[in-house]
Amino acid sequence: MPTKKATEKKAAETVEEPKTKKTATKKAAVKEETVEEKTTKKAEPKKAAPKKETAKKSTTKTKKAEKPVVEDSVIAALEEEVSIEKTSGGIVEVKKHEDKQNKTEELSIEQKLLSLYNLQQICTKIDDIRMIRGELPEEIRDNEDECEGKRTRIAKFNDEIENLKLKISSENTKKEESLAAIKKYEEQQNNVRNNREYESLSKEIEYQKLEIQVSEKHKVKYEAEIEEKEALISETKVKLEELEEVLQQKKAELEVIVADTEKEEEELLAQAEVLKSKVDQRLLTAFERIRKSAHNGLAIVKIERDACGGCFSKIPPQRQLDIALHKKIIVCEACGRIFIDDKLVHSQE
Repeated sequence: MPTKKATEKKAAETVEEPKTKKTATKKAAVKEETVEEKTTKKAEPKKAAPKKETAKKSTTKTKKAEKPVVEDSVIAALEEEVSIEKTSGGIVEVKKHEDKQNKTEELSIEQKLLSLYNLQQICTKIDDIRMIRGELPEEIRDNEDECEGKRTRIAKFNDEIENLKLKISSENTKKEESLAAIKKYEEQQNNVRNNREYESLSKEIEYQKLEIQVSEKHKVKYEAEIEEKEALISETKVKLEELEEVLQQKKAELEVIVADTEKEEEELLAQAEVLKSKVDQRLLTAFERIRKSAHNGLAIVKIERDACGGCFSKIPPQRQLDIALHKKIIVCEACGRIFIDDKLVHSQE
């Protein structure tokens, strides 16, 4: 039989065993928690590391992709006359020369206006040279037209006289035919058997005599018309001779005037052609159209006493300021003439 001490030891061992089991499980749980924490801590930086690598890779790719874009922008900048600037961060900035473009546009408009003004000055000189000739060219043209009209009139009269002569000849033939018929009928009257035949033949003879009278009247009428036409021809011939004499005198005067100013006019015309080649075609057509419509031949004018130099209509101050800036070509609202600033003309001089 076991003793009391042995039983007490066994009971104590049984009590201690669950306690040790509980502590062991607690320690294992704590160890597992620490292991999990360590693994998570170690796994987190490892997961973050590839993110950095991908970011680096993406930045390198974007840098590689940016290089051709920058090169294209540089080429475009060179083609479009732009400036390239580098910032402190290494970024390239491309800026257009807006001021330079505006200046070139202003200069081009100024040059257009000045070329038109110079062309206008040459055209006015040519007009003055042609005005020296006066109305001689127009008078010569009128005399030539009148002479030509007289000649055509004489030719027409001659044709009419020829037609009248043909009519007179036809009337003469009719008269001869009627006389021959009368003789025939008179011979037949001698061989008549009864009164009826005699009366019919006498009526035919009377009819033929009437035809002779009508033809004679027509003949007299035609001859009178021929005399009138001949008188008109003689009158027109006299007038034609007078006109030809006047025409020769005027042509001689014009040749003398042209001989004095021919060289100067040719030089001015050559200068005008050179200036026309420098002006834009659309602007040149507008210039010539305005010159034709203007009574004094001025297509480009200056401002005189706050008014248009062509039609003298009032110009508002804002419009005068726009004209002075030379940013665009401005036209008069009343007459359509082109404006040029007086200061620009004086700067050229």
